[in-house]
Amino acid sequence: MSQDFRYMNKTIVITGASSGAGRAMALELATSGAKLVLVARRAAALEELAIECEELGGLALAVTADVTDISSLQLVAENAAQFGGRIDVWINNAGVLAAGQLEDIPAEVNEKVVRTNLVGYMNAAQVVIPYFKRQGFGILVNNISIGGYIPVPYGAAYSASKFGLRGFSEALRGELKEWENIHVCDIFPGLLDTPGMHHAANYLGKDLKPIPPIYAPKQIAVRVADLLAHPRPKTLIGVAPRFMKLGALLFPGLTATITGSVIRRYLKTARDTEHTAGNILDPVNFGTSAEGGWQKHPRIIGRPSIPKVVLAATAITLLGLLLSGSRSKQSI
Repeated sequence: MSQDFRYMNKTIVITGASSGAGRAMALELATSGAKLVLVARRAAALEELAIECEELGGLALAVTADVTDISSLQLVAENAAQFGGRIDVWINNAGVLAAGQLEDIPAEVNEKVVRTNLVGYMNAAQVVIPYFKRQGFGILVNNISIGGYIPVPYGAAYSASKFGLRGFSEALRGELKEWENIHVCDIFPGLLDTPGMHHAANYLGKDLKPIPPIYAPKQIAVRVADLLAHPRPKTLIGVAPRFMKLGALLFPGLTATITGSVIRRYLKTARDTEHTAGNILDPVNFGTSAEGGWQKHPRIIGRPSIPKVVLAATAITLLGLLLSGSRSKQSI
């Protein structure tokens, strides 16, 4: 099989690269010969990833930084420009999750979720866009997730950050309208099989597990590689997110009710566990792979012909369409 070198000599920055989707993206882009600048808080994990990327045919520079600190991102950009000669792509991917009732989660944890997931992306954009404008080109990718459309009860700060990201990207695209070669691309994957849930802050007192359907991080990595060749403003990844988005747009209140009900039903049978701040305030020393291991356990993932969440989203969508049609007939 011939190797794809379409990103040879392209300088690509990836935040949140030490595990999960960020790691998967790095490995995928390395096979295309990219110059990768790998960014996260875990130095050892980044160094290991850099070696693996170079074994796959790319060049890699590991830079330890916290996206909530704009001065550290300024250093990332300086190092990236020096390393690659320019910055072609910046992928905002760093993200964290805190689960629990709002009043049970420490304020500093909720604040760090918003600062990482939203302010961190804004910091990165503020740093890299001047480089793009001087060059006359560049691609900013924001990994928002379907959480940008679907509210997550018991994850209020996470939802606030993801909904905020959608508005931020829309506004930024408006600012850059006259820069036709500078692209802001939002991606909305479904729930991914990554270590993210292992890393999450948990104040529910119950073990966290993903609700199917979940997708392999390799899938998002391949789609991002294609997106960089053909930039577009919004990309939904996976079948379920398309139904979920449509249902949420038609009936946001009903979607939140159903989502909350599904979570509460799971919590009644979930295994008890201790409260933890996870990786929110400080990085953890475990979970550095791209995959989280959820797909190896059929009882967790389940294998229904049509996942329940898709059925629920489809039902909401159809109901919305029927009611919309009924209202239209009444107005004629």
